[in-house]
Amino acid sequence: MRRVLIVSPHWAPVNAPDLQRARLGLPYYREHGWEPVVLALAPESVEGAVIDPLLEQTYPADIRIVRVRGIPPTWTRWAGVGNLWWRCGRALAEAGERLLASERFDLVFFTTTQFSAFTLGPRWKRRFGVPYVLDYQDPWRNDYYRDTRTRPPGGRLKFALSQLTARRHEERVLREASGVIAVSQSYGPMLARYYPWFDAASVAVLPFGTSEADFEIARSHKPAAPLIDFSDGNFHHVYTGRCGPDMRFAMNVIFRAFKRYLQADFESARRHRFHFIGTDYAPPPLGHEWAMPVAREVGVADYVHEHCYRVPYFDALHYLTHADALIGVGSNDPTYSASKIFPYILARRPMLLVFHQDSLVSTFTRRVGAGRLWTFSGPGDIDRLAEEVLEGWFRNAGGRDYRPFDEEAFGPMTASHLTASLARVFDAAARRSVQA
Repeated sequence: MRRVLIVSPHWAPVNAPDLQRARLGLPYYREHGWEPVVLALAPESVEGAVIDPLLEQTYPADIRIVRVRGIPPTWTRWAGVGNLWWRCGRALAEAGERLLASERFDLVFFTTTQFSAFTLGPRWKRRFGVPYVLDYQDPWRNDYYRDTRTRPPGGRLKFALSQLTARRHEERVLREASGVIAVSQSYGPMLARYYPWFDAASVAVLPFGTSEADFEIARSHKPAAPLIDFSDGNFHHVYTGRCGPDMRFAMNVIFRAFKRYLQADFESARRHRFHFIGTDYAPPPLGHEWAMPVAREVGVADYVHEHCYRVPYFDALHYLTHADALIGVGSNDPTYSASKIFPYILARRPMLLVFHQDSLVSTFTRRVGAGRLWTFSGPGDIDRLAEEVLEGWFRNAGGRDYRPFDEEAFGPMTASHLTASLARVFDAAARRSVQA
């Protein structure tokens, strides 16, 4: 059996979006001839980490997890330094080199949004002769915030420094990679625009997907301190995951539609509540609200609640599965891939979705027949969409009924299916390395 070293700085019991692909795949790698070893940071090295012990029950207990401690955040926060890679990157690199020097690995898989970890690929390839595969969960070099003049997550300074690293290293890292996967079909063409030599067709498009097994655990789980009282007689809409300035348009559509509903039928509308949970990446007390400012502008803030800090993963699944309806607000960036849509669908609740017409979510939800979808192409759509959502969702109670999705069409987005596809990428990368 071949061996793959999975580099994922965030790891269970930490709940972070960028560990989910590796976590979901662990039960299936061995079926496809790969023995995984995970290289990660210890939970105490992650500042403001949200801990969910249940995550460690979702993969085989005998899989080896190598945990590394970097500089504790308490040692550097006084100086305003909290960056995970600056504090812990060296420790992670040294641990990886010890593993590669003492054990045989056929491949390294970098699956993280800590993109500085990608720079270890060429270094380890030269020193140990091991090929590597990159997982683009987000763009590394990202011109979106510059072009739209919007505030990036983490602030402008932190983002600017990350972009300096990207412009300095990305091309070399890509040239030496033996495989590239991405969550969005737009990333390959984007990389080809930046680097004309790069073959966009070489990128394997693999969304995160989801696992029915997670929902089996979630059914018996209840949050220790629930954020929502589902028994209060109100109609609860729930959104979980990142928000940002790129989602203001979609939130505006929903809130404007709801305001019109309040004006047209107050007695029915006043029972509706909107919950936005885990909308910011920053740890307490640094979190930033994204939904509430839009709700205040529209005049519906009394019906909207935002908990901007991340919550444990299975708490989030509890809120999804118990909601009266789910909200999906998309980015005005059509390349944004909202991986949350897959667990949304498996939650089997009515869904109100507002996404860019060219987004992966729009394409996929149409294919599987999931939820009620309204799409936009630009800011001129807002009044039309607000009226359509008012009539099709709020005033039409039947529009909020749950509609079963096409489970056969959804099959390719399950963790088992996507891990099989990922294993084929690993196989090809290992073959190319041997042939070289």
